[in-house]
Parts: sequence; C-alpha cells; structure tokens
Amino acid sequence: MLGVDISSSAIKMVELSSTGKAYCIERYVIEPLPKDAVVDGNIANLEAVGDALKRAWRLMGPRIRNVALALPAAAVITKKITIAADLSENEMETQVEAEANQYIPFALDEVNLDFQVLGPSPATPEEMEVLVAASRKEKVEDRVAAAESAGLKAVVMDVESFATLTSYELIQKQLPGEGANQIVAIVDIGATMMHINVLRNGQQVYFREQAFGGNQLTQDIQRRYNLSAEEAEAAKRSGGLPENYEPEVLQPFMDGLALEVSRALQFFYTSTQFNKVDHILLAGGCGSINGLDEVVANRTQVGTMIANPFLNMTQSNRIKPRQLLMDAPSLLIACGLAMRRFDA
Repeated sequence: MLGVDISSSAIKMVELSSTGKAYCIERYVIEPLPKDAVVDGNIANLEAVGDALKRAWRLMGPRIRNVALALPAAAVITKKITIAADLSENEMETQVEAEANQYIPFALDEVNLDFQVLGPSPATPEEMEVLVAASRKEKVEDRVAAAESAGLKAVVMDVESFATLTSYELIQKQLPGEGANQIVAIVDIGATMMHINVLRNGQQVYFREQAFGGNQLTQDIQRRYNLSAEEAEAAKRSGGLPENYEPEVLQPFMDGLALEVSRALQFFYTSTQFNKVDHILLAGGCGSINGLDEVVANRTQVGTMIANPFLNMTQSNRIKPRQLLMDAPSLLIACGLAMRRFDA
C-alpha cells in the first residue's frame, strides 16, 4: 500500500517495506499540483488532482495500486467517548452510533463514521475509551474519486493529524529519553496553513491551525523581484535569486514564521493545563529551510529540530539520500499513511 498525501500544493507519495520491526523507504515522489486544485483541504479540481496522482504514480514506478489517503483535520469531527467494556462488537457499533449522533451536526446517513477502541477508561475500569471520527461523505468520496481516476484504489482513509502521530512513532526515538513524559509540538508549515499538533507520550493533547505558510514567501519573492507566481516558486526551490534575497526576504520571512510559532505556543499555554513545551519538531515544506530551526529555537527558547521519520530507516538504491534529507519534513503525513500497511 502506498501512502498518499494530497496537500494544497503537491501530491506526496511514499512506499515503505519492512523486515521485522525495521522499515525501508523504497521510493517516494513529490508532484506539484496546479494552483487552486486543492483549496482549504477540499478538492476543487478533481481532474487536475487525478492527473497529478497519475503522474506521481508513473514517476514513482511501483506495481502497487492500493493507496492510503487522509482527510484534513478540519474536515473530520473527532470525539472521545466512554462505553461499557463488556459489549459485543455489534452492541458497540450501535452504542457508538447513538453517542456520535449527539456530537455530529449532520444526519448519520450523510457521514462516514468510524471508531477505534483506545483502551480502559482511566476513571472507571469497567468502561473503555473509544475515539470516534466522522466526516461528510462527499469529502471522503472526492478523494476516493481522485484516486480512482488515476487508476488507484483507496483502501484506507485516515486523518492527516493521526497520520502525523503515526510518523511521530519513528521520530520519538530520536528525542532524549525517547520523548517519555515530554511535551512535543509538531509544527507542520505547508503552503497555506500551519498546523500545530502537541503530543504527550504519543497522544494528541492539542491541535490548532493558523493561516500562515510557504506561499507567503513566494509572494514576497514575487513582489521583490517582479516575478510571476510560477517563477517565484521555482526560484524559491532551486535558488538563483540575487545576493540580497537571504538578508532582505528570507530572513524576515523566517522571523515572521518563528513569531507565528511563538504565538501558537502561547495559545496552547492559555487554553490547556500545560505551561511548557520540551521540543519543537518542524515539518512541512518550510521545515527544511536552512537555519529555520535555529531561528525558531531563539524566538521560543525551546529546543527545535527538523522532523525526519526516515533517519533510522534503510534506503533502497533508488533513493538519493541528500534529496530525501531535504524532502523528509514534508513527507510526514505520506510516511504515516504508508505505515498503515503494517498495522496488525
């Protein structure tokens, strides 16, 4: 199964294999999407997304056609509920649907609903905690249709923030004490949005989105050097901009981004019982900007590193290690989705 992340700027596709508990990255591809093909996480141009998926699949060259996809967190309603621990599977489904009906502002026949048993309730051992996730059917069907139009079969539909948690299992091992009992903020800076996912012991304790992303830098380059959006995006990726680019355009952008991260942490402190973060992990397309980790660490006074789930993986001979190092922060969701293949 391939992990496929449909973001606002690109299709990211990852294939993993495993021997025992060790993963190997077999291949991956990042295929740009036309402007406005995906808007606010919604597929606005089905044909353009389907074509990009087809190009990505051909570039990658796998024989596999089964894919795991994900919905943006904003398109999914999630709720933790507690139910009696001694229910049969059928009774559990009925109970979950009845409970979910209270929290979902749509008729149940308009949504796709799923749930996962998390374990015994900490408060009352005879009950268990269940995580319920629901999304409007059309949100799911759009992604399934895009995959089908590219000749692919969607076999898993996850949530982007949950796929990030799955990837984090690999990154956690890189932290002091493997991150045990520590507060870790994964800051994923995409083209248009910044997602802040705060975890403790692998469990999400806070999630927030802010409208800030790499498109801001593209627009700054456009204005400064009188380029089209396409030229500015290409120059941003490949370099070749004048000498004053770094001090006069890139550095102010990084300072602004660090300020946004600092603000996001303040929101986290004021709306939860937590008053510190132990580590920041930078992800998304902006995560690999050279020196950004230092700028964010200086502004927030929190140790900051670049998220790389592939660091301890073996790599097939098709992978270019230096390129993977650059691309790794933007592949967190696709990697987490590819890991779903190995779920027991």
